[in-house]
Amino acid sequence: MQWDFTYLWLYGAVEPLTGCSFFYEFTHLDTVCFQKFLELFASEYPEDLHIVQLDNGGFHNSLNLSIPENVILLFQPAYSPEVNPIERLWGYVKEQLKWLRFDCIEELREAVQKELTKLTSQVITSLTGWEFILDALSVAGL
Repeated sequence: MQWDFTYLWLYGAVEPLTGCSFFYEFTHLDTVCFQKFLELFASEYPEDLHIVQLDNGGFHNSLNLSIPENVILLFQPAYSPEVNPIERLWGYVKEQLKWLRFDCIEELREAVQKELTKLTSQVITSLTGWEFILDALSVAGL
């Protein structure tokens, strides 16, 4: 049996107030894939202005990154994933899968996709809509 050592990298964005979400899978965690994610995300919601909160990963602030006009990148303080709404969602998804065993990457991919499709807007808002985030959105008029 030959193993496929392709990695599963999910990029995602969630809206804590409404529970809207956007996920896309890539095989790499790098500037090129992040650039493509931003382009896909921006084109999915072209009429909206998006403030995307990010950690300080090198590919998030690469000089080669071209940010779509309807996207603003907001960098969180270093070593503070607890302030990023998407991190709580990733933790929830991992929790759902932690006792499962996968024989190949395709099984993992299918299980993750199944969990993502089960996420309702109510689940997303309950996971990501912390009071301090909702307060900040209301102050910003969003």
